[in-house]
Amino acid sequence: MKDAIRIEPMRDEDWAAVRAIYVQGIETGLATFEHQAGIFPDNPASLALHERFGFRRVGVRERIGRDVTGRWRDVILLERRSSKAGAE
Repeated sequence: MKDAIRIEPMRDEDWAAVRAIYVQGIETGLATFEHQAGIFPDNPASLALHERFGFRRVGVRERIGRDVTGRWRDVILLERRSSKAGAE
């Protein structure tokens, strides 16, 4: 195919171009933003700690990635709303 896209592992020499893309997104504020916590469901200690400090479960990203054994993993999404940030 003439217009096929090929995906390859990133190399050290690719970093300058990748960094430029990230910097542009950060500078415009349109491509990045801060976001709460993602924890594996089988990590109850971490879930309990986050909930103790005001985080709440808002969803599950199912089969979002594979671990080192190749097993697909879900991630529980948590958030903690600030009483200061975003207040008007």
